[in-house]
Amino acid sequence: MNHRPERRARRASASPLFTPHHADRAGRRAARRRLAEATAKARSEATRNPAGPAPAEQEAPVPLYPAGGRPGAASARGSRLTLPAHRMTTAVAAGAYPFLAEGGLGAEGIYIGRDLHAEASFVFDPFALYGKVGGFTNPNVLLAGVIGQGKSALAKSLALRSVAFGYRVYVPCDPKGEWTPVAQALGGMSVALGPGLPGRLNPLDAAPRPASVPAADWAGEIRKRRLLLLGSLARTVLGRDLLPMEHTTLDVALDATVTRAAATGRPPLLGDIAATLNNPAQLDEAAGTMAGRLGDAARDLAHAMRRLVHGDLAGMFDAPSTVTFDPAAPILTIDLSRLSGSGDDTALVLAMTCASAWMESALSDPTGGRRWIVYDEAWRLMRHVGLLQRMQAQWKLSRGLGIANLMVIHRLSDLLTAGDAGSQGRALAEGLLADCSTRIIYRQETDQLHAAASLLGLTSVEMDAIAHLNRGRGLWKVAGRSFIVQHLLHSHELALFDTDARMH
Repeated sequence: MNHRPERRARRASASPLFTPHHADRAGRRAARRRLAEATAKARSEATRNPAGPAPAEQEAPVPLYPAGGRPGAASARGSRLTLPAHRMTTAVAAGAYPFLAEGGLGAEGIYIGRDLHAEASFVFDPFALYGKVGGFTNPNVLLAGVIGQGKSALAKSLALRSVAFGYRVYVPCDPKGEWTPVAQALGGMSVALGPGLPGRLNPLDAAPRPASVPAADWAGEIRKRRLLLLGSLARTVLGRDLLPMEHTTLDVALDATVTRAAATGRPPLLGDIAATLNNPAQLDEAAGTMAGRLGDAARDLAHAMRRLVHGDLAGMFDAPSTVTFDPAAPILTIDLSRLSGSGDDTALVLAMTCASAWMESALSDPTGGRRWIVYDEAWRLMRHVGLLQRMQAQWKLSRGLGIANLMVIHRLSDLLTAGDAGSQGRALAEGLLADCSTRIIYRQETDQLHAAASLLGLTSVEMDAIAHLNRGRGLWKVAGRSFIVQHLLHSHELALFDTDARMH
């Protein structure tokens, strides 16, 4: 068998024929001619002299230096290679290196889980971030996500881990009873309210007076809170705003009821308010020379208050409180699961309004420390303007009171159910969102992406992210900075927060 030797072409180097830009036209033409001649000569020599085996001197030399490079001073590692310094701003650096991960929020705070982009631990504490991060103006948090994505587990985990930092947790409305095991595990209080249950809360209880507030000023503050409560209850039941004479009627009825209760040495009750409103002659006598007949204006108010005394909420808020608020308890929850079974949320909203008013004694205490107020299933409350007004007042006072409000909803479009564009309810709901410096978005359905983007100002990348997030993974927007965080739970927390136990 004949073996035909392989032919190896010899390549010519044209480096000596490099033509600088300052050469004239004749010089460039001559250089191109010499290059063509050299190329043709090299090809003819390769044809006449076929290449055999490569000579030893042409074999690839054995590497003289290790893979790390040439050692010693000649390697230019001895600080002998000097290059001019180049400076740039962080904005320019972010454009030059767009795939760098976010630096995080620091190491001070409550452990949440893993930052997926930075592959680092993610911690969060609204009280620690306030005043330290640009644009972080309040400690309030919005948490949204479809069912089954772990948003409730995040809310409970955040509350449980906050207790280790000395914070207290208040849940004025637990419509499913899911917070009761958390309260029991932490040694806190859980008050169950509902038909046939022994629990009673008097929302007209007076909060303890702080030592720094004069007695006369505190009496005026208590009266204002009671009037706000009565107005919220009446608006919720009537489904409309109160008329001027109805406001006056509530004012007169409250003063008359408080005066009679003080004479007997007991706190005023909602039943006393309802009885006064149902007595036109007594109202007209208390009003004195005021124009108009308050008895006529009290007709609708009397029927509205009757629901709290003789209706489906009878026995829960029309008697003295059977529990005493313990400000030292790490967590306090109001279990309203007995009221959430019906399709009408009015009873639930009325109960939450009364429960939150009863909790204000702790919220107004300047020595109460830092506290979380958790509004679970807040989407059920968006259609009631009276409760939204109370929530807005609490949102606005969060910094002064040292509290962080956590609102849990399913979809961002739940905020739009508060009313039509331009209505008072819609303005209140959007105001709550604007007063949340932290927005946590778990997976949203495709048809909800545009509503989420318009309300939160999401980018196209963030919209795509929240459409494909896995369970326990959320987009955290903290004062304009974005993170994708995987929430991590301890095995004990998994057992405590499991809301799918019946499905298993």
